[in-house]
Order: sequence, then structure tokens, then C-alpha cells
Amino acid sequence: MTLLLHMNGVDEAGWADRLGPLLGDRPVYRRDDHFDPASIDYILAWKPGPDAFAGLSNLKAILSYGAGVDSLLDHRGLPDGVPIIRFSDPDLTGRMRDYVVAEVLAHHRLETRFRAQQRRREWTQIAPPRAEDINVGVMGLGVLGKAALAALAGFGYDLVGWSRSSNIVPGVRAFWGAEGLVPFLEKTDILVCLLPLTRETRGILNAKTFSALRRGWLPGGPVVINAARGALQVEADLAVALRDGTLGAASVDVFETEPLALDSPLWGLHNCRITPHVAAVSDPAAGAIYFAGVIRDFEAGWSMPHLVDRARGY
Repeated sequence: MTLLLHMNGVDEAGWADRLGPLLGDRPVYRRDDHFDPASIDYILAWKPGPDAFAGLSNLKAILSYGAGVDSLLDHRGLPDGVPIIRFSDPDLTGRMRDYVVAEVLAHHRLETRFRAQQRRREWTQIAPPRAEDINVGVMGLGVLGKAALAALAGFGYDLVGWSRSSNIVPGVRAFWGAEGLVPFLEKTDILVCLLPLTRETRGILNAKTFSALRRGWLPGGPVVINAARGALQVEADLAVALRDGTLGAASVDVFETEPLALDSPLWGLHNCRITPHVAAVSDPAAGAIYFAGVIRDFEAGWSMPHLVDRARGY
């Protein structure tokens, strides 16, 4: 068994040091090492370069360091028929859950409005609405979406969810498919996007979506929170909606192009909370343990967890 690391923007040496002891005497190569490409059984990839899969003719599995796999599925050199296994870890899930809860609470408590008043030294008392009167809608009912909804349930919000196909979540009014999208949006005050990026979801956070959100319950207007993928949102539409009052506020952790351009209008909007793609940063120690376990289980003939469906895009 041999493993190749091809991870852009990541400390490959650190990963090799962590994985080596976990895999015993099995070779772990970095992309700059000398090795026979045909001898590689597994590749652990993150934002793979154009030559990432060159000569890897005997791959058993592709391991994706990330919950999202769009950069892999869009790769022109991706080998056909090789199973892809994405990263899923309780630590990663917990970090995303915490981000979502923090941002939902901040917007429910009108944080951006009060920060703007503070900058103006303005004392205007506006009572945030009761949690019971606010509907929080989550787009994407996978592991991350369900964890976020479970955490939000304790605050008393009315919870709604939307997914591509039927997905029942206890305590959540569920909608699905194209026909369920507008009814879901019409019942949502704070929209949380945790969707995978696919052909169908690209650009789904657009002017039409923003205009369909429920109004009249959250002072200032509805809110959008995107912690999934930057290409899910149309940033020009988002900026306009935040300026003209279609949206009261937003929290954005991911962007169409990263880093976010210095001339992006989002930087200057007081009602837009920006974070630099840190909502759920994968922990290398946890990742090494996870992928070493995946390889051992694969070698032992066990079924693989979190196997990517190429046709569905996640």
C-alpha cells in the first residue's frame, strides 16, 4: 500500500509526519518525492493541480481533504471509476455547527444594526424579536445541516429545511426539490446555506432567492448566511440586496474568488459580516487519524464511509 499526498496550500510535510506512524511501514510520498506513479494506491488530494493524477494508473481510491468535492469533480484528469471518499469528522462538523449558531444568534439579536449605531454614537433601542417568532431555514440537510439544526433547536426557533431530495429531519418542516424551494424561502427569516456545489446549486443564492425570503418578522429584513461554497452565491446580487434593503444583513465565509478582492463592495457594507473561509477549518491531526482509518478499512475490505456519488456531485 502506498499513499501520495497532493495538497495545495497545506503543510504536506506535516501530514506525512502524522500519517507515517499511523500507517506503519506503508510508504507515504509527497508530490515532490521520487516515486513510481503506477505504484500509488491512494492519493490524498486538496485543490489538486493539473498533473495531480498523471500516471496514477492503479489507484484504489481518491481521498478528499474537505467536505466539499467540487474541485475534484471538476478536475480534467480525474480518473474514471475510482471511488472518492470525502472527509467527515466530528471536529469539522462541530466547528461548522458553532459558526452557524453564532451567526444566527448575532443576526437574531440585530448585531449589525447595533454596531452601526455604535459607530454613529446613536442610542436607539430596538427590541429583537422572540426566538419563537423567527424562522431559521437551512439549505442542505446532510451531516452539517442536521448538526446545525439540532443545535438551533434548543433556542426555540421555528426550523425549516430544504434539500434536493426528500429528507425528513425530526422537528424540522422539510421541503425538497425545485417545487419546494419557493415555499421554503417564503417561510424563512434567516437563511443558512450548507449546500454542496453542483451544477444545480451553482448561483442559487441570487436576487430571485433573496426576494422570496419572508419579510416583516426580523427588523431590517431577512438574512443570508453562506458557509458552504462561494460559487453558490452571486456576489453582485448579494451586494445590491444588502444595499437596497432586500436583505437586512448577511454573514459570508466563502467567496466566488478567494481571497476576496480588495475592491469588492462587500467589504464596505456595514450589514455584511465577512470571515476569511474559517467557519470550519479541518484539523490536520483529526484528518490524519480519519484517513489512516479509511485506508486500513479499505485494505481490510470494509465498505467505505462518505463515498461520493459522482452523478449527484457530493
